[in-house]
Amino acid sequence: MSRAPDGPPGRHRLWYARPATDWQSQALPIGNGRLGAMLFGGPERDRIQFNEQSLWGGANDYDNALAGRPDDDFDLSDTGFGCYRPFGDLLLTFALASGPVAADGAGRVTDYHRTLDLETGIHSTGFAVAGQRVRREAFASRSADVLVLRYQAAHPGPLDCDIALTSAQGAPVTVDAAARTAAFRGRLGNGLRYAAGLRLADTDGVVTAVGARLRVRTATWMTLLLDARTDYRMDASAGWRGSAPEPAVEAALDAAADRPYPTLRATHLADSTEVARRVSVTWGDSDEDLRALPTDARLARYRTGGEDPALEQTMVALGRYLLYSSSRPGGLPANLQGLWNDSDRPPWACDYHTNINVQMAYWAAETTDLGDSHRALVEFVRQVAVPSRVATRHAFGADTRGWTARTSQSIFGGNAWEWNTVASAWYAQHLYEHWAFSRDRAYLRDVAHPMIREICEFWQDRLIERDGVLVAPDGWSPEHGPREHGVTYDQQVVADLFGNYLDCAEALDVDAGYRAVVADLRTRLAPHRIGRWGQLQEWRTDRDDPDDVHRHTSHLFAVFPGRQITPTATPDLAAAALVSLTARCGERDGIPFDESAVRGDSRRSWTWPWRAAVFARLGEAQRARHMIRGLLRYNTLENLLCDHPPMQMDGNVGVTAAVVEMLLQSHQGLVHLLPALPREWADGEFRGLRARGGYRVDCTWREGRVVDFAVVADRAPHRDPVRVRVDGADVWVTPTAPGAGPRPGSAPR
Repeated sequence: MSRAPDGPPGRHRLWYARPATDWQSQALPIGNGRLGAMLFGGPERDRIQFNEQSLWGGANDYDNALAGRPDDDFDLSDTGFGCYRPFGDLLLTFALASGPVAADGAGRVTDYHRTLDLETGIHSTGFAVAGQRVRREAFASRSADVLVLRYQAAHPGPLDCDIALTSAQGAPVTVDAAARTAAFRGRLGNGLRYAAGLRLADTDGVVTAVGARLRVRTATWMTLLLDARTDYRMDASAGWRGSAPEPAVEAALDAAADRPYPTLRATHLADSTEVARRVSVTWGDSDEDLRALPTDARLARYRTGGEDPALEQTMVALGRYLLYSSSRPGGLPANLQGLWNDSDRPPWACDYHTNINVQMAYWAAETTDLGDSHRALVEFVRQVAVPSRVATRHAFGADTRGWTARTSQSIFGGNAWEWNTVASAWYAQHLYEHWAFSRDRAYLRDVAHPMIREICEFWQDRLIERDGVLVAPDGWSPEHGPREHGVTYDQQVVADLFGNYLDCAEALDVDAGYRAVVADLRTRLAPHRIGRWGQLQEWRTDRDDPDDVHRHTSHLFAVFPGRQITPTATPDLAAAALVSLTARCGERDGIPFDESAVRGDSRRSWTWPWRAAVFARLGEAQRARHMIRGLLRYNTLENLLCDHPPMQMDGNVGVTAAVVEMLLQSHQGLVHLLPALPREWADGEFRGLRARGGYRVDCTWREGRVVDFAVVADRAPHRDPVRVRVDGADVWVTPTAPGAGPRPGSAPR
């Protein structure tokens, strides 16, 4: 028997009426950007599977060619590319069912629920046993930098348990009953040192040791603290290694143990809610009976074609939550599964995939005010550039300037699988976007501009002339088609790179001579081609198949996340891009289109949101919404994590980014409100979304028309008028100064 969680329903709260049994589809994630866990919420067996972002096998500065292995090799061993590893498990086994259940049901677990509140970042489990309420809470504290778990019961008995800490890498565990601790430490085959520690920081019970377990009896409350670290350091010049992890684990646990649970919880709440409340997006609502259902029941209903606006909006909030939980300044960026992994041989190594995945994981960073999380990717790119320069020179010639990367990258600067020669140029877009939104001139001068210029030098040397135009040689439209010169994907990413460099150099008023060089290169790039059936060609040769439903749509990069093709500036190319995309989605003339038409290889978790964002840039609101619905219907698991398959985080952040593109765009030098608003979202509002130039934007609409909006210049270096497109007409508004209160704009009538 189950019941809904106590208290008023959170707008963005996942809840379930049964414990999780499957890691991928049912367990719920928490994380502080470095340390995370998947929580199962079992009443008798409470499993906490935990990860730390830097527990990776694999060699330093690995490259397939340098290691004498073929380009398509993917060696997950400690002497090869390696992979992300699970750290361990914390298992609490309770004595709830130690005796027979009476005929009247006494002793049976009832009124069960487990929840994850996306605003507070707190996972809670509640149930009754023998008439007593039991409540558990868990969160990943950023300020204390540990996992915090709290267990409470009204009377002794329900918290009697054995606590076992285990290493997923086989390290032996030591237990100290007097200190109420458990710990392990070890070393991977690549020499990476790791350590984890558990501390029972606070309890009114009796604690003893039984073998490698802590035993708790007669408690009515207890607070557990868990930390895990390695000696990894994100610094290529230091050999990717830093100080020993054990002292840092002990220091973190000591500091956290000195803070009572209410203080730990209150500090975490302040941190988490501040981030969650930076942005809100709403349209319509779901009826009260629907919202009262468990999340998995709501998703099951949605899969059959039901409407649930609140569930869609929860997906938007979840994308932000996952990015914030798996990425923070000073740490590693989110990998394919974010921060969470339970396998020693995870799919694609849980790597950093440079041909869509790592980029999509950060598409919502700037637009939803998580630019601080974006800095993790920026610093990663700075560091992996060091060994990538060596690999690039080995592959493309000893005198090659700049650098690029293969499709798969590791935390040690490793490069594996096929070359993605525009990888660094796509990274450069993220370097640029952080400047475009933040307007941080010191960052532009010291970080973004020098790196983007260096990548331009790579392409200045690499481009070749064919038929009077410049083409990228020996390219590959990711995972699709032949290798040949002038692949559209390569051409578009290089053009984007050159445009971003020119903007950066102009903003700094530097490189006058080299700016002219890059401007000339950009004008000489081979233009797009429109093919025989009206499509935007994926290759220079007109070989596109209108029946092809391949998962990648890389030749539409120039629509999104690039900005070279728009309906206003390049209408013919935009029309051709739409022809290409509708064909790739399985749309056929004369047949009504919805998400069910998308089949086969096109049903992939990250495929839906990329296409939604492209449709949004093309002003195709209804088609964009079908992509949002398709993701939820066909590639979303019970815990709302996206399923490629298997689980990957990029789709979750991607759908957040796509929804923002439907509501707000700023890539054309103006702020465009509601550029792709579906009929079903006729009434709504957003608060706190961000536009390029350093602006925060709020908007309210009714019956599909803007009724008020505000543009706040909280990062812009000036308060010059801003052009805002409202209901198809442009108005100029003076942005509000930060802290001055809203100054609503007036929509033209």
